[in-house]
Amino acid sequence: MTRLSSYLLPTVKEAPTDAEALSHKLLVRAGLARQLGTGMWTYLPAGWRVHRKVEQVIREEIDAIGGLELLMPVLQPAELWRTTGRYDIDELFKLKDRKGADLVLGMTHEEPLTWHVAREVRSYRDLPLILYHFQTKERDEPRPRAGLLRTREFVMKDSYTFDRDAEGLEHGYQLHIRAYDRIFERCGLEWYRVESDVGMMGGLGAHEYMAPCAAGENEVALSGAGYAANVEVASAAAAAVEGLPEPLAAPETEATPGARTIEEVAGVLGVPTGALIKAMPVVSKARGPLLAVLRGDHRLNEIKLRNALGADARLAREEEIAELFGAPPGFIGPVGSRVPVVADEALHGLHGLVAGANRPDEHLRGVEPGRDFEAEWLDFRSVEAGDTCASGGTIRIEPAIEVGNIFKLGTRYSEPLGATYLDESGDEQLIWMGSYGIGPARILAAAVEQYADEQGISWPRAIAPFGTHLVALGGEGEPARAVADRLYDELTKGGAEVLYDDREVRPGEKFADADLLGCPLRLTVGKRGVEAGEIEAQVRRGGARSALPIDSAAHDARELWRELP
Repeated sequence: MTRLSSYLLPTVKEAPTDAEALSHKLLVRAGLARQLGTGMWTYLPAGWRVHRKVEQVIREEIDAIGGLELLMPVLQPAELWRTTGRYDIDELFKLKDRKGADLVLGMTHEEPLTWHVAREVRSYRDLPLILYHFQTKERDEPRPRAGLLRTREFVMKDSYTFDRDAEGLEHGYQLHIRAYDRIFERCGLEWYRVESDVGMMGGLGAHEYMAPCAAGENEVALSGAGYAANVEVASAAAAAVEGLPEPLAAPETEATPGARTIEEVAGVLGVPTGALIKAMPVVSKARGPLLAVLRGDHRLNEIKLRNALGADARLAREEEIAELFGAPPGFIGPVGSRVPVVADEALHGLHGLVAGANRPDEHLRGVEPGRDFEAEWLDFRSVEAGDTCASGGTIRIEPAIEVGNIFKLGTRYSEPLGATYLDESGDEQLIWMGSYGIGPARILAAAVEQYADEQGISWPRAIAPFGTHLVALGGEGEPARAVADRLYDELTKGGAEVLYDDREVRPGEKFADADLLGCPLRLTVGKRGVEAGEIEAQVRRGGARSALPIDSAAHDARELWRELP
C-alpha cells in the first residue's frame, strides 16, 4: 500500500546549505535521498523506486542483445589489480584482512571477470559472450560533490563482451551502442554519444553518453555538422587571431617588467592574447622535461598532451622550472629553449608572435615558429567555442553529465590475466574484450536536472517513482474521501502505480508535495468536483488540466498517463 499517511516521504522546504546542483537540492527536498557522510548516500523508498526502474530499463535492453546477468563481489584480491598494473590508482580503496592479505574494494570489475573467463572459456565455440551485473562500486573520490553525481559509493551496471577477434569486438560494441541508445531514449533523457578518452581503463577507443545540463562537470564539443566529443579529446581548427602583429625580420627584445601573465603582457605590448605564445613547462616520465607551447588564448589539455606524447606528463613544479628551463615563470619561451619544444598545431603558420625571452622582465616580439625555433607539432589544446570541426561546423561547448561509457579494451586485460581460447586450428589466441558502464544514479540525477521547474521535479514517465499522484481533499467520512478510496482501488487493480495522499493536512501542503515529487500525473478529488461528478487531472510537465468523469476516471487516467512523455 502506498498511502502517504503510512509512507516515508520526508519532504522539506529548504535545501541543504552545501547543495549547489539542482538535483542535489530537489532529491533531498522531495524526500528521495539523504546523505550519510561525505560522498555516501541513502536512497529513501521513493528514491530507490526510481533507481530500480532505471535498473530495469537497463536490464531489459542488455538482455535483449544477449547479455547474461551475474553478480561479482565488491571485495577483490589485490593481486589481480597488480597483475593488470592498476593497483596504484589513487581512487582505489585498498585494505588488508585479519591475516594481512591485500584486498581492494572494486571500483570496476574487469579484473575479476577476466580472471573467471580465463578459467571457464576454452574454445572458440565458447565465444562470443556478453556478461553483466549491477553491483556496488567504491571509489576514493577526492572531491565528492553535487549530491548523487560524484560519490564514493554507487551502483553501476557494467557489462563485458568477450570475442575471438577485433571484428567480433566491433560487433559487440555496436550491439551496446544500439542498446545504450534505447536505454537513454526510454529513460526520457536528452543525450549525446561523444568520442572520449580511454583513461584508466586503457584500450583502443571509447565513447561516452552525455546528458546536457548546467550541473554537468564535463564539457562537450558539438557542432551543427554532427561533431560530438568530450572536450578532453575533441579536435577542431582554431578560430583565426584578429589583430595579429605584422611580421618582423627577426625577433626583437621588449622590456616587460613584472608582466608575467598572458593578459599582463598583452596589455603592456598592445597585442591580442592570441598573439602570445603560452609556454607550459612539463615533465614527461618517458621523455624528461619538455616545453609545451600554444596560443596565448588557448588552454593546455593535459589529457590530449598525454595522448599525443604517448606517455604520462605533468606540469613542472615551481622549484623545477628555473633549474630545468633556465628562466622564471612568466618569461619562459621557445626561442633558445634548453629543452625540446612541443608546439600545438594552432601555432602553425602564424607570425609576429610574442614569446618569453628566457630572461627576467623581457619578451620577444616578431617570433615565428619554424624560423626562430623548431618544434614537434602536436594537437594538445582544448577546443574553444567558435572553432571549426572537420566537417565545417562551428563548435559550441555545453556542460553535461556523463551517464554512461563504452570502451574497446582489446587485449588490455586478457593478456596479463591469461584469458585465451583455442581457435579452429587448435592455436591459442587472446580473447578480445569490451567494457560498458552505466550509472543508474546519474541517469536519475540527470532527469531531475533536465526537467525540473520552479515547483520541483518533473519525472519522465518511464522512471517516475509513481505514475500517478492521487490527492484526496476530503476527510474521513466525507464523500470526496470515499470517491478517492474507490478510485485508488480501481487504479491499483488495473496495474497503475499510485501514490495516494490520504493525509489529514492542508490542501496547499498536499499540492506542494505533489509538485515537489514530480509524478507525471496528478489526480485531485475534492468536494466541488465530486458534486459536479468529476475529478481533476493535471499533467505535471506543462500543467495542463482536464476534468475526468468519476464513473470512468480510472480508465481515462490510465489512457492519459500512456500519452505522457
